[in-house]
Amino acid sequence: MTKSELIARLAAKNPHLYQRDVERIVATVFDEISKALAHGDRVELRGFGAFSVKKRDPRTGRNPRTGEQVAVASKRVPYFKTGKDLRDRLNKEAARAAGLGSPDSAGEDKV
Repeated sequence: MTKSELIARLAAKNPHLYQRDVERIVATVFDEISKALAHGDRVELRGFGAFSVKKRDPRTGRNPRTGEQVAVASKRVPYFKTGKDLRDRLNKEAARAAGLGSPDSAGEDKV
């Protein structure tokens, strides 16, 4: 889902809001998450997941075209860890789509 699709879906579910207000809300949420991560803070959305920043140490990489060794500097990268509610929901939907039933019934004997 793209940002514009998210805005369109939120606007459709909230007809009492103007589209420009929904755009501003989504942009503000994304900006605040970005600012928090830039300051090294962690952002947790209960039931959805947590955004954090991880530091990658410097290393020696390889140029894929030439095979030449290249020094890669240390850097900070965003990291997302799903929340338990989201992970459970995704796994239930995946099991249902595969026709396996609920993952909670795995290993149970059918009578």
